Amino acid sequence: MAETFTSATDGPDDDAPFRSRLTFDLDVDICIVGAGLAGLTVALEAARLGASVAVLEGRYVGWNASGHQLGTVMPGYGLPIGELIERVGIEDARELWALSKEGADYVRAAANEEAMPGIALTEGALEVSNVDAGDTLISRLQVLSEDFETEVEGWQIDRVRDQLGTARYFHGIYYPKAFQIDGRKYIQGLAEQAKRAGARIFEDTPVVSIDPSGIRKRIVTPSARLRASHIVLAGNIHLGAPLRRLSETLLPVWRYGAVTEPLGERLGEVIRFRGSVSDSDGVDHFRIVGGDRLMWASPETTWDARPRRFGSAIQRRIATVFPRIGKVQIADVFGGAVGLTVHGMPQIGQLRKGLWVASGFGRHGLNTSAMAGQLIARSILWGDERWRLFSPFELVWAGGATGRVAGHLIGMWGRGSSAAAGALARYREGARARERIREARLAEANRQAGTGTRPSPRLPPPGAPRPPGGPRPVRPQLPEPVEMQDPAPVALASQESEKIRDGSL
Repeated sequence: MAETFTSATDGPDDDAPFRSRLTFDLDVDICIVGAGLAGLTVALEAARLGASVAVLEGRYVGWNASGHQLGTVMPGYGLPIGELIERVGIEDARELWALSKEGADYVRAAANEEAMPGIALTEGALEVSNVDAGDTLISRLQVLSEDFETEVEGWQIDRVRDQLGTARYFHGIYYPKAFQIDGRKYIQGLAEQAKRAGARIFEDTPVVSIDPSGIRKRIVTPSARLRASHIVLAGNIHLGAPLRRLSETLLPVWRYGAVTEPLGERLGEVIRFRGSVSDSDGVDHFRIVGGDRLMWASPETTWDARPRRFGSAIQRRIATVFPRIGKVQIADVFGGAVGLTVHGMPQIGQLRKGLWVASGFGRHGLNTSAMAGQLIARSILWGDERWRLFSPFELVWAGGATGRVAGHLIGMWGRGSSAAAGALARYREGARARERIREARLAEANRQAGTGTRPSPRLPPPGAPRPPGGPRPVRPQLPEPVEMQDPAPVALASQESEKIRDGSL
């Protein structure tokens, strides 16, 4: 979430410019519903290409998840790469991945200090594993570097722990060309650039109804009417009554984050890595901001709640993952809602002639919303057909209230499963370490006592030729059998196999 210490209040930032509501009828080429990351990117690119653009926002720019995110930018999607290949095939998966890289390049080009002062760009992102999965790491590195032409590095356990100062993580994949920015400054910068390019942004202007039929579509707001040749729906889960069938294809998920008070030198002594860090199970996502503060995103829920309620949970989580840091003081807590799709990919494309959608970006990152905005603007004005790559990911009903309950339970099960797998992996690692120590101590004791064992010489089988000039081996003589009058019963010693507990939670 954003590098600025975003507040949990319901109002816009004090330094964010207020843009007036729409109070007069308007005719434009493109109307965009929603002033989030995707909507503002469509507005900026379409205005640059010469279209007249109006953006309608029910509240204010960046009020939801778009203005409350960690600011990590890296290629890819929330859907695991193996599942993406299974769904669309290797060739289309490569093209989709290339689009995600274009989105990351777009953000990097836009997010510079000259265009967006205070954007605070830092380099590198690290994805770490909660379990010891070296073979999986190697396989994924090969796919990313060879099949998808992405620059990545594999980090061994020692390097991950040296950089992060915790024993909770094992291997890692490092993306040297990924980066982080101040998310709040980025979305405000997008809005300003779109405005300078000619787009008109209206805040406090909710959409009451939409009529997408005909060449000129009609949009009704509380105090004005608007007509446009194209409508782009970029309102995520907040589209509401005008397009409830679309909003119900998204499972609403609230993600909460926090920024600590300054931690001083102890933070740098524990966490040496200055990029963003996320675990492979999607539980934790954190990075250092402001030099000595820790920004942490966790947990998530399918029900809206006041962000302040999660401050203590994040505080405990930091202490659990980084016991050397210990208990921290939370300076601010924030949150926002994202929409998750059933198939795990964003919704990008044309629903019917002139009606477009750019939504469902939960768990995908800034690169995906930037790519979607650029792609839709070029599709409308240039006839770019690459949006059809997302056609296999159709709109699927998310299950309503039942889906939210199921999503909450699945999320709880996933976090519990991740915790159990991580604890088991750490137990096994500790058991192996204790066994190595025991063997080393036993070897040292044998050495000091002079009783180190030597391998017994092996005798050749009967009839085997002797080495030339070698002495004839002497075979041991078997003792003569002894006759016993009343042989006593011989007790057979039972040998119980050694059992190694796997450990359980």
